[in-house]
Amino acid sequence: MARLFLLVLSLVFASGAVAREEVDLLTSIKPLQLIAAAVQDGIDEPAVLLPPGASAHHYALRPSDVRHLQAADLFYWIGPDMEVFLKPLVAGRRGASQQIQALPGLTLRHFGEAHAEHDHHDHDHDHDHDDEHEHEHDHAHRPGSLDAHLWLLPANALVIAEKMAGDLAALDPANAQRYQANLAAFRQRLDDLDQRLQTRLARVGDQPFFVFHEAYDYFEAAYGLRHAGVFSAGGEAQPGARHVAQMRQRLQQAGPSCVFYEPPARPRLAQTLTRGLPAQLAELDALGSGITADARGYERLLESLGSTLAECLEGL
Repeated sequence: MARLFLLVLSLVFASGAVAREEVDLLTSIKPLQLIAAAVQDGIDEPAVLLPPGASAHHYALRPSDVRHLQAADLFYWIGPDMEVFLKPLVAGRRGASQQIQALPGLTLRHFGEAHAEHDHHDHDHDHDHDDEHEHEHDHAHRPGSLDAHLWLLPANALVIAEKMAGDLAALDPANAQRYQANLAAFRQRLDDLDQRLQTRLARVGDQPFFVFHEAYDYFEAAYGLRHAGVFSAGGEAQPGARHVAQMRQRLQQAGPSCVFYEPPARPRLAQTLTRGLPAQLAELDALGSGITADARGYERLLESLGSTLAECLEGL
């Protein structure tokens, strides 16, 4: 009996020696959570800091949010060009943090770049910018500043996933091979998705569309699209009558077109602008607010964008 007890005890200690570490991975926004979910598939579930509908540019964290941020083993955020309010909190963290916009190997865009000049480059290179871009920009996105919506390029999502897989393997070596297997599967699925999106969106590249937030340039550049204008009021207040008239004139000149707004609510301005004109309204969600955070969540985010764009533009 004593020998059996010692055998069981030795097995318990042996299993404990190789047991995986539970890694508390936290991301700032939903798209990063979706990428992390692909890497952690079948092992753990990543958490996200900002709730659906919250602005990534300015958000008041609750005390429980701050505590989670301080306690998480790994924290991923886009960086100060997106979530400036997080900068002092990240500086006080004890655990590992990664500013995604600083990752080497990313393709980064800056507001004011023409799609024709879109090239792969590292984050620390200097760039020439065309400040006289033929279409206007979102008031909050100054020409020359970093476009931080970098997750909308599949190649960037893969760079992010590779970093996460490496970080997770370092903290949880027992599952290192599983993280790499998940990464390989994610890479293959992204390749397949990219081919499908290229095929479908190639047919609508010359159709005009307008957006309320200049958030889709990475996706547009990847798939041969280009918005004709940005209808931003530059804040919460409604624009004046003169500005509305100018924007309606742009729509009239464009003829049949699509106007895309963002959740959580359709802006009243969209209805005012398009009333009586041959313009179709549709919703684009760059953050994937309603998407379940599982292994295929990131792919569903891109598929949703591609399908919404294609369905509206194909109908023009």
